[in-house]
Amino acid sequence: MLEKFARYPLTFGPTHIEKLERLSKHLGGKVEIFAKREDCNSGLAFGGNKLRKLEYIIPDAIASNADTLVSIGGVQSNHTRMVAAVAAKIGMKCRLVQESWVPHEDAVYDRVGNILLSRVMGADVRLVDDGFDIGIRKSWEQAIEEVKAKGGKPYAIPAGASVHKYGGLGYVGFAEEVRAQEKELGFSFDYIVVCTVTGSTHAGMLVGFAADGRARNVIGIDASFTPAQTKAQVLSIARNTADLVELGRDIVEDDVVLLEDYAYPAYGVPSDATKEAIRLCARLEGMITDPVYEGKSMQGMIDLVQKGFFPAGSKVLYAHLGGAPAINGYAYTFRNG
Repeated sequence: MLEKFARYPLTFGPTHIEKLERLSKHLGGKVEIFAKREDCNSGLAFGGNKLRKLEYIIPDAIASNADTLVSIGGVQSNHTRMVAAVAAKIGMKCRLVQESWVPHEDAVYDRVGNILLSRVMGADVRLVDDGFDIGIRKSWEQAIEEVKAKGGKPYAIPAGASVHKYGGLGYVGFAEEVRAQEKELGFSFDYIVVCTVTGSTHAGMLVGFAADGRARNVIGIDASFTPAQTKAQVLSIARNTADLVELGRDIVEDDVVLLEDYAYPAYGVPSDATKEAIRLCARLEGMITDPVYEGKSMQGMIDLVQKGFFPAGSKVLYAHLGGAPAINGYAYTFRNG
């Protein structure tokens, strides 16, 4: 579905699918859990899901003759780290707005993890004391204008690359990649579990799997704590993406499956259950998840298995979207493991 779109390769290729044998057994063995390792998809600054999106956005940035990528996220944003990495890779400048989206006060929160990496890669990082919102931000629009005022040519990339016109394409490609891997594996996945915040990863998957009737088998785990806004944004991005790829069927509201039970107490703040999910996955599989995104989707998947949400015999694919560097901002939380 993506043949007509320009792609700038930033990833190693198809990401590995591994069976989480010990986690599956620990949860009763009735459901087989697999992980698709998007966290290992590139040599660029620890990789992650944002690179799949940026592969279809960067050709447009280059064609626009821009010299500066301008984006936004929270202080420990995985997305802004990846924008900084891509800017370095393609020889552009990078201006990042890091807003105070997370009510978290670890002593080194704004000096380690993702924001540290962005600074090391040469991004112009500006901290802004504004709260969380997945919509278009005034501080980001101001940053774009400031780059112009200084003679630069900015290319605007919204939070998570999500509401960009090409923001959903990368995860349409994810679905196509999974289908090819399923042929090699000899079976199809019954469910795909994904963390959802700004929405384009979920939206792209939804469109990609709609091609074989599995749109509603994509189970979004909300980590935004603003689920109504998030669900509306997923639907909007999915519809735009479906039009772009000429899916040939309408995307309706019921196609967006978003579970709201795991985002508490706030965006970026891990509950005790999230912390335990991070520890469990790490100690059974050596797989690191973070307190903002993957820890919450891991918590959700574990709980769903324990509640019997997935029928016995189901094969569940957990999309590990990356983000492990953010755990460094929670050093006090995990000071004893």
